[in-house]
Amino acid sequence: MPRAMHFISGLPRSGSTLLSALLRQNPRFTASMTSPMGALVSANLTLMGPGGEVGLLVEESQKPRILRGLFDAYYAETRADVVFDTNRQWCARMPLLRALFPGAKVIACVRDVSWIMDSIERLIRKQPFQPTRLFSGPGDAATVYSRVESLARADRLVGFPWAALKEAFYGEDAESLLIVEYEFLCRAPEQVLRLIYAFIGEPWFDGHDVNNVAFDAPTFDAALGIDGLHRVRPKVEYVPRRTVLPPDLFNKFQGMDFWRDLTASRANVITAHPTEPPTARAEHPDSVTPV
Repeated sequence: MPRAMHFISGLPRSGSTLLSALLRQNPRFTASMTSPMGALVSANLTLMGPGGEVGLLVEESQKPRILRGLFDAYYAETRADVVFDTNRQWCARMPLLRALFPGAKVIACVRDVSWIMDSIERLIRKQPFQPTRLFSGPGDAATVYSRVESLARADRLVGFPWAALKEAFYGEDAESLLIVEYEFLCRAPEQVLRLIYAFIGEPWFDGHDVNNVAFDAPTFDAALGIDGLHRVRPKVEYVPRRTVLPPDLFNKFQGMDFWRDLTASRANVITAHPTEPPTARAEHPDSVTPV
């Protein structure tokens, strides 16, 4: 039986590592933090593109087989029936994913952008003696204002995935996209997981333990110079807090949650009112069965 491929993408500091840690509790699934597949695919597309010697030697019909071969090689040693590959690029590659893996779904984790900035700033302030590689130079890292503005640029940690998500949300492949808000994943993890299982068409696994979740990538985070970027707390819970950002800076990024308005999109969004359990809301409600 061929292995099923799905993808995790979306915004940083929005629960993608937590979601992977939960999904991998199912022995039929494999999921992890950011994989190298996004970079490998981009590099090979460039290599096989026009203007280079390699591009002249590769037929169009060979390109999909070469790219699928990269995934086959990378995941050759896993015994999982279902693979979830995580990368921020996937929302900007929806037509490519559809061509390579017609039945694949993309799960995009999201969060209010102001709180994403707050979360990153908190991590930076926890290690005042350690410079981080998130910024291109001392100017970008100088103050909270320059740090946040840098992260919001179109080619940076927050700006790029936000633009990529917006492209996927309004694109022609939006039916294959499921948006999961961080707060609801933390408040009702089992209910959100059941909706995800329904979305990808997999039978429910009773062994998920939301009080015993484990994931950490200290070596990867150390290379970026920011400890705890991919650390998951053992118990899934929502912990409200006050922001460390100045009010004007926090308010600047309010209202960027375009995924809450489905008027012009066929994407699926897991949402809920404060007194109701999460449901998958979409213009085409039959695409996901609410729990």
